[in-house]
Amino acid sequence: MLFDPTLEAALGASAVLLFTLLAMRARPRTAPGRRPARQEALDTVAGWPPEATRVLTAAEAQAHDVLQQATPGFVVLGQVPLSRFLRVPTRYSYSDWLARVGNLNADLIVCDPQSRVVAVIEVRATQESERSRRRHDRMERVLRAAGITVHMWQIDKLPSVADARAQLGDLLARHSPGHGAPAARPVSSRPMPLFDLPEITEVLAEGDAAAEARIDPLEPVTSGYFDDLDMAPASPARG
Repeated sequence: MLFDPTLEAALGASAVLLFTLLAMRARPRTAPGRRPARQEALDTVAGWPPEATRVLTAAEAQAHDVLQQATPGFVVLGQVPLSRFLRVPTRYSYSDWLARVGNLNADLIVCDPQSRVVAVIEVRATQESERSRRRHDRMERVLRAAGITVHMWQIDKLPSVADARAQLGDLLARHSPGHGAPAARPVSSRPMPLFDLPEITEVLAEGDAAAEARIDPLEPVTSGYFDDLDMAPASPARG
């Protein structure tokens, strides 16, 4: 009995396709937003061995010192996530807001004695990627909408104590201890609840190179390090 080569090839391809479909149906499915079982089984410490680093970079530490001297009676904190001191309505996805700006850190914040944020200082590199600039512009727009003053300081042009005091003078006078507190929006003492952030799917090549070089194992990543990471969005991006 003679076989048609074309028919034989078609039957072979059909058999391969059938086995592929059966294998896909047999593969366990992972619910949307849920990590694979193998990843969930990883021990948090064993899977990601932690190493302690400094909270501030050298430039941020220098700016922090300037701010502390320029703002006596105020509290200066570093690398505070926006989600810690901003509250937003939850009629839309809160995890989506976190992915946009909530997981960004303010480099330095100046608080009054009641720990209310009165100013944010961003310590920026002279040269920024376009993506980093857009992310920081969005963060600045959010902070200003919340009534928080934002100042940009360049790493290589940090102000002196006198210049910093002059920059913040009027603001400090309005919020200084003993001065009548200005009318402000009610501030909640409850921090926003914690939600799972979208997984990081790509690490900056520059960050990898720095980690491998081990130039300074204690030096933290800069606040702009995560700007160029691709975050898996919780919903389609909106402007």
